[in-house]
Amino acid sequence: MGLFGNKSEGGMMDVIRCDEQEYLVWKWRPSGEANSTKKENAIRFGSSLRVKDGELAVFVYQQKDGSIQDFIIGPYDQTIKTANFPILSSIVGAAFGGASPFQAEIYFINLSGNIQVKFGIPYFDVFDPRFLDFAVPMAARGTITFNVTDYKGFIKLNRLINFELEDFQKQIKDAVTKYVKGIITNIPSDNGMPVLQMERKLLDINDLIAAKLKARLETDFGVNLKGFDLASIEVDKESQGYAELRKVTAEQTTKTTVAQTDVNIKNLNDMQGINALNMEETLKIQREEAQRAQKLQTETNFMGAHALNQQTDVLKTGAESLGQMGNIGGGGGGGGGMNPAGMMTGMMMGGAMGNQMAGMMNNMGQNMQQQQNTPPPPPTISYNVSVNGQTTGPFNLQQLQQMVQNGQLQQNTHVWKQGMAGWEVAGNVQELSSLFGAVPPPPPPPPMP
Repeated sequence: MGLFGNKSEGGMMDVIRCDEQEYLVWKWRPSGEANSTKKENAIRFGSSLRVKDGELAVFVYQQKDGSIQDFIIGPYDQTIKTANFPILSSIVGAAFGGASPFQAEIYFINLSGNIQVKFGIPYFDVFDPRFLDFAVPMAARGTITFNVTDYKGFIKLNRLINFELEDFQKQIKDAVTKYVKGIITNIPSDNGMPVLQMERKLLDINDLIAAKLKARLETDFGVNLKGFDLASIEVDKESQGYAELRKVTAEQTTKTTVAQTDVNIKNLNDMQGINALNMEETLKIQREEAQRAQKLQTETNFMGAHALNQQTDVLKTGAESLGQMGNIGGGGGGGGGMNPAGMMTGMMMGGAMGNQMAGMMNNMGQNMQQQQNTPPPPPTISYNVSVNGQTTGPFNLQQLQQMVQNGQLQQNTHVWKQGMAGWEVAGNVQELSSLFGAVPPPPPPPPMP
């Protein structure tokens, strides 16, 4: 409180200051009276004004066209002079003719203090947008912390005279209750959050409410929201709506799980079918390639004999023509005499044919000798393979080796060839054991962490 002298001449005082410990807005009154009067608002030049750090002193001058203010931000400790009060210096001469005292209401606003308000919201209904037939009762409680930063906006929105912090806190609490309740009610539809998971999403909901509530408090009350703490969201788990929503959610989850399992099984069966068709097509291509290779080898073996037959036919034709050479140029008299020119021509052609015949016979002899000296090819080993219950093959060892490398033939795959009493897994057939030895072993497991 300020220290005051004799008020008979309009309130001459020594110090204008605020000594309150906890306050948001405090009006200075020289006598502590509840009502503002002209006498208590009459302030003389030369009075001392003290404003602590974190405080704001507001001088309000009532004019015919409204009120105007001077703002003094602490720390400040000086004698009141018009030079330090821009608004006062412009009106004091016109309003008071240069005399004192001047009329002003003085308010102190706490800019550094934080005001806390606790709130509690009783049960209200929240609906899951997927199941609008079931209302789940919820309650919420928490604390907000605010202060004043935009003091000019605060003064415009709030009546400073007769300001009571308790009433202001009640207004803040009622507004926060309305905002929090409305935001929580709309969170399931606005943010896609299931109602039954809201208890576990407390931090996420806290951030959503704080972001929206901050703008509302600044706009409606001119205060700055420093902190919002949503302590709890309580669900009435004894309510019928909660029980029914939990039941229908569990049933839907079960149906979704079963449907997903069926889809996975179908995908697995389809993949197995595709793999079987791919393997069958691969084996078919390998079988056709083996048949073409075998056919080509057979044609190569008989190509020599075919060429010999062609040459024999040519020589036979030549021999028949040689028999007729003697009559060449014999004339048309029918005497049947020998023609020397024809005989010479026949002898020349006969010699050429003889040389050709000798060469052919020599080549045939060499081929026969080479064939006699060449050992016969080893017998072909062919196995049939059982794939997905279907018999494929036969395949030779080279094809089986490729199948092992491709993973199409494994040690537990059943095989059979002529002479075997029945099907046997490939790993137990000694003749095929070397095929699996060539497959590189799988990489070792990674070291333990």
